[in-house]
Amino acid sequence: MSEETLPGKAVGDPDRHRAALEAWMQRHKPDATDLRVPEVDMPKSTGFSNETVVFDARWLAGGEEVAQRFVARIEQEDGGLFPEQTRDCAVSVDVQRRIMQAVADAGVAPVPPVVAYENGPEVLGRPFFVMEFVDGQIPGDIPLYTEEGFLVDEATPAQRESLVRDGIDKMIALQRIDWRAAGLSWLDGSGVGAPTLSGQLGLYREYVERELAGRSHRVLMTCLDWLERTAPADDAAPVGVSWGDSRVGNMIWRDYRCVGVLDWEAVALLPAEADLGWWMMYDRMAFDDKGLERLDGYPTRETMIEQWQAATGRAPVGGIDYWEIFAAMRFDAIMIRLGDRLVKRGYVPAEANMAVENGTTEALTRLLDRRGVQPE
Repeated sequence: MSEETLPGKAVGDPDRHRAALEAWMQRHKPDATDLRVPEVDMPKSTGFSNETVVFDARWLAGGEEVAQRFVARIEQEDGGLFPEQTRDCAVSVDVQRRIMQAVADAGVAPVPPVVAYENGPEVLGRPFFVMEFVDGQIPGDIPLYTEEGFLVDEATPAQRESLVRDGIDKMIALQRIDWRAAGLSWLDGSGVGAPTLSGQLGLYREYVERELAGRSHRVLMTCLDWLERTAPADDAAPVGVSWGDSRVGNMIWRDYRCVGVLDWEAVALLPAEADLGWWMMYDRMAFDDKGLERLDGYPTRETMIEQWQAATGRAPVGGIDYWEIFAAMRFDAIMIRLGDRLVKRGYVPAEANMAVENGTTEALTRLLDRRGVQPE
């Protein structure tokens, strides 16, 4: 889930965070001398997935000065946006650092190296983990990378094609992880080693009903009914590690190659089609829903699906429409919690009903209409 960018103050106190991180780094590098964190970089906007702090650390090792950049991801006061897969997933930043380590150990895709995790409030007031900073470019959300930025202003058609193809390859590679052998049973909501699509649909229905707390959301409830009614059989496609927020804007790029896969809070055990569906949903939102022409060289939807099919050896079980709607349902579901956060923090008035009336609901409505499904 990308972080919303809205006007406002930094989400934390830079001076307090600097001093706390400096003391924390000193404990984690006891052999370093003269260790200091000269400053921290915190967004002048509010992140609603996690608070992010970028900081440099400098120290002496063997008489030589060492300088390195790090990133801290800090838990929100009211937790993550996505539903918890199991009781072991209660802390979003813990989920993220555990799956990142598993992906790194499997060697299937690049992720920023995780330095350490702090599970208590003593240092920064909430749990957090620190990872190494990976230098590169990240396609932006505001302004959207299909409107402005290096993909629009700098990339050649061949570079755009190379970037997208590499991103899809990295997404597909995650399915090579044997989740049982990798010790990822803490993601298994079934509790018996048999995670299923139907289990995920049930999880999201419970989440939606709980977050709505009696409010009406005709589009989302109609969508859940349709997804359950038309779901492919649980044994039709193998379940593996699903990144959950698969898109080019959650990757770090260097020379149009992916050097880091980011934002793992939505990870789950699902068929590979779930990541393809999210990729295609976001692609539609970034071009079609914006009324934008596809950038020269940027692969078409058909080309991207063909690449996925060639790599996996199968067409999307249930059809791509099913998985794109499944993705939009998940996105619209977390917008309930996000909308309520925005109201609570004073960014939008309560009467705007942003938990229900938002662009994601509109996008989901359009997708359902393509299949002749109307809200009841």
